[in-house]
Amino acid sequence: MLHEAMCVILALMATSLPAGNASAADRTNDVIAAALADPARPATDTVRDANRKPAETLAFAGVKRDDKIADYAAGAGYFTRLFAGVAGPRGHVYASVPSALFEYPNIVKGIAEIETYAITHPNVTVTFASALDAVKYPEKIDVFWISQNYHDLHDRFMGPVDMAAFNRTVYAALKPGGVYLVLDHVAANGSPADVTDTLHRIEPSTVRREVEAAGFKFEGESTLLANPLDPHTAGVFDASIQGRTDQFILKFRRPAK
Repeated sequence: MLHEAMCVILALMATSLPAGNASAADRTNDVIAAALADPARPATDTVRDANRKPAETLAFAGVKRDDKIADYAAGAGYFTRLFAGVAGPRGHVYASVPSALFEYPNIVKGIAEIETYAITHPNVTVTFASALDAVKYPEKIDVFWISQNYHDLHDRFMGPVDMAAFNRTVYAALKPGGVYLVLDHVAANGSPADVTDTLHRIEPSTVRREVEAAGFKFEGESTLLANPLDPHTAGVFDASIQGRTDQFILKFRRPAK
């Protein structure tokens, strides 16, 4: 049933594409559906699918077979596992973990889970380094993905990170034409700078300003995970809103030339 539902969603999405791209889109949609239906996905992942809408999210990101994908601050590997299924044996996923996150027990547990997964999935490499060095890979990548962690880069425990240097490093890591995806929790307009630490949120306009300053071109925003009922006044781990926050997905591209 789940696999059939995913196929229907992805097929509907493909109908909006130009005819010349339909065949490639269909193949990619089938690959995404297969990655989601993989019986090896743990229950801790599949139970989150309803809220995270991974089929539509991966389609918006444009990930495809043979891609080289960076999953930055990969957590317990929810997206790492999906990316690995989509990229396939000729693609590769770099699950990079900034060392500043090691102080959190849940992060350490998640790292262990990804490392165990990588043992049986040779197209996954887990790396550990400083916030900036964790953006450096042994080859140019097609997609750089950061989910619910961009805001953390502004916080003291992460450095804070020099965001201009960070985004320039992402730019250098990507192939010309490569995609930079930022998914995060929405902060209210005009929020104080420390909202990234107090509520674990960030204004989309802040992300756009910082990323575009590095030379990226804004390609679009998805409202797949938007929730207009989120008052934006509670922290994202507050029981009143956890798992239902208003979230944005911004897509940027390194110019092809």
